[in-house]
Amino acid sequence: MRAAVVTSFDTPPTCQDFPTPAPQAPGEVLVDVIAAGLHPRVRSQADGSHYTGSGELPLVPGIDGVGRAPDGTLRYFVLPDTAMGAMAERTVVDLRRSVTLPEEGDPVLIAAAMNPAMASWVALRRRVSFQPGQNVLVLGATGSSGRMAVQVARHLGAVRVIGAGRRPDRLATLTDLGADTTVSLDGSPDEVARHLGQAAGDADVVIDHLWGPPAADAMRALVMNRTDRGRPLTWIQIGSVAGPTAAIPSAALRAARLSIVGSGQGSVPTGDILAELPGLAAEITRGTFRIDARAVPLADVEAAWRDTGGGRRTVITP
Repeated sequence: MRAAVVTSFDTPPTCQDFPTPAPQAPGEVLVDVIAAGLHPRVRSQADGSHYTGSGELPLVPGIDGVGRAPDGTLRYFVLPDTAMGAMAERTVVDLRRSVTLPEEGDPVLIAAAMNPAMASWVALRRRVSFQPGQNVLVLGATGSSGRMAVQVARHLGAVRVIGAGRRPDRLATLTDLGADTTVSLDGSPDEVARHLGQAAGDADVVIDHLWGPPAADAMRALVMNRTDRGRPLTWIQIGSVAGPTAAIPSAALRAARLSIVGSGQGSVPTGDILAELPGLAAEITRGTFRIDARAVPLADVEAAWRDTGGGRRTVITP
């Protein structure tokens, strides 16, 4: 079969022949892959930087996708950490890590949206005690996952959503997705801190896709500008596109009722993640969220990997 194959962590995968995998355990089946999303998580898998990586090569990247099972059902599936990923004509799926999709569902949209939406969906439903009527700040709201987080927060009942990011063109579109206001992270640190404090000082939850210096600066700004520092502020760390570490001042933890938690593989049990898949898939199929996706043939995976612009979620279609 044909697959996207990583032979070196320093170079993008290329489309080449690869042995067809075979089910090895009860509940596993060989599915025909229809669509697999090229997510930041997949890029880190393919360059060896993700914390779950084993260093095994060669590998086929892809952590989730939409496929046709032997019984004819259309399924969204999530793969375990394995060298046999989703970006291939066929892959092995544990049916317990999949959900049946309606035939009218669009495989490309589902493959594009489930992973970026799942980050904030699972975080708000499983990692913290989020309540409708709370205020949510999305850090990194101009990225694909951030744009989905704005929509997910609004859908789950946030009374006020603030989107913060760098791209002016994408910031301008966030109000159409459900943001009440936006904050540019461009400018001097003092200027950014002032704007964040004014817009989000009384946030109840922060969904942070950035980490690094922007998170540390934003944390100081929010703590210093809270009307009531005894009001709980829950910081959910989801991504680290701005840096793997953040210099959090100890005073920020003492001066306000601040809690910092992570949400991802390990911090959320696999069973909890799987339990959320049907509901999220149903909302995507229903058209609840606005999704910007592009389908790219498997044969063009190397070019797609090198194309990091445009802001659209790339989906590989074998």
